[in-house]
This record gives sequence, C-alpha cells and structure tokens, in this order.
Amino acid sequence: MNYPVPSRSPSDKETEAGHQNEPIVQEDYRLVSLGFDYSATQSMMHKSDPDCLVLGYTRTMMGFLLFHPKPKHIAMIGLGGGSLAKYCRRHLPDAQFTAVEINPEVIALRDRFHIPPDGPGFQVLCADGAEYVRENPKTNDVLLLDGFNRNGQAEELCTTSFYDHCYANLRNYGVLVVNLLNSDARMDAYISRIQTSFDDQVIVVDAEKSGNKILFAYKGDQFPRLARKIFERARRMSALHDVSLNSTAHKLIQKLSLLYVL
Repeated sequence: MNYPVPSRSPSDKETEAGHQNEPIVQEDYRLVSLGFDYSATQSMMHKSDPDCLVLGYTRTMMGFLLFHPKPKHIAMIGLGGGSLAKYCRRHLPDAQFTAVEINPEVIALRDRFHIPPDGPGFQVLCADGAEYVRENPKTNDVLLLDGFNRNGQAEELCTTSFYDHCYANLRNYGVLVVNLLNSDARMDAYISRIQTSFDDQVIVVDAEKSGNKILFAYKGDQFPRLARKIFERARRMSALHDVSLNSTAHKLIQKLSLLYVL
C-alpha cells in the first residue's frame, strides 16, 4: 500500500463502496490503480507494460532474491492488483506461485489488471491467508505478506501466532517479506513479534520511493554468513531483473553492519 495523491474526487457511491472495503479502481490513459479508499493506492499498473513493478515498495520486496535466488515455491498473502504475482510469473517461470486473497471482489478484477489465469505453476486462491499459512507447514521458500484493507494491515495477519505459523510454513532457508506502513502506530509491535518468531533473524529497510518499510525475516544461515553472499547475488542477478537489487543489497548490508562485525 502506498500514498500518492488521488487523481480525482470520489463520487458518493464510490465513497460508500470504499467504506465497505470494496476495491476501488481508478484509471487514466496511462495507469490503472487499486485501493480501498482515496487516501492510499494498493496497486498500480502501467497499461503499456502490465508486468512492470510501478510502486517502489514492490521493487524492494523483490529483495527476497538476495536471500533465496532460486525459489521453487512462492506464496503471497493479499493479491491486490497482482503486481508481484505478474512479475514473478514472468521473471521466475520455474517457481510455483500461489496468491491467497480473501476478498472475491479483488479477485474479480484480475482480468482488468492482466493477472494470468490459473494454470501450471500459477494459482489464485480465494481463502483466508492466516488459515492458508497455518494449514500448510514447510510449503514455501518465499512468503510475501501484503494483506491490507481500508484500516491498514489486516489484524489476523499481525498476531504472534500468525508469525509463528509463517515460520512453520517456510522451508529451510526460506524468507518472509512483509510490507509495513510507516504511518501504522503498531508497526514496532509487529516487528517485535516477528523477531520473536524468527529468532531475531529480521532486517527492516526503507522501501524505494515510498512511505513504507520492508521487513525480511530469514529461516536459514545466521546473518553474518548470509551477508557475504548478498552483494554477489545482487551483482549476478541485476541484469536479469527490472528492480534495483544492488540498492536493496546496500540497504541490507548497512543494517547488518550495525548488528554484526561483518
């Protein structure tokens, strides 16, 4: 979720829809965006390049590649406009991608946002993300958490037990990636809970060009050992991806250097 200025004022009907957590789509000649009210944009798509990651926080979330360069199973909680789903489908075709979205009205917009149909290697489930994580232990290499409604992060996706289940859902060397809002007064509590669930293997960095922070929680090597791999992975993969992996790598190493002797 991001915070650009709304392109127009909502009608009375649309305002009522937003209050009911119904998705609101705005469109101009270049862009299509999705939100749940008119103060924030959850997803944005270039009509000329539907698979491009427009919002900075989504590009930073792709930093999971620095932890797990070749994931076989990726799950995302919260579909939105499918920006990360489309990007991963295009650039990581060998990975099985599962998007879990609780709101059927969001899923109903998938054609408008050029989200591919279900098929081998890709599926969208209309399900509760917390239940999915709890009921599928040791399933995923990457777990992307971007589940919002008009009140912010969904409460059931912020509990200690949920984060414990995220840890259990991941395979060894898996990574949880969480989109956090700087404006959320509960953010520090979320971070503390995740640190407990992941044995303090947590790094939080500023998202690219947005008022967000991105949290990476790792179920693998201790961070000092991982740090030696991050720059090499960024160098090797940067030419393959339309995201600034080098910038994210610098942010990660900077944070790690404050915690460890590297």
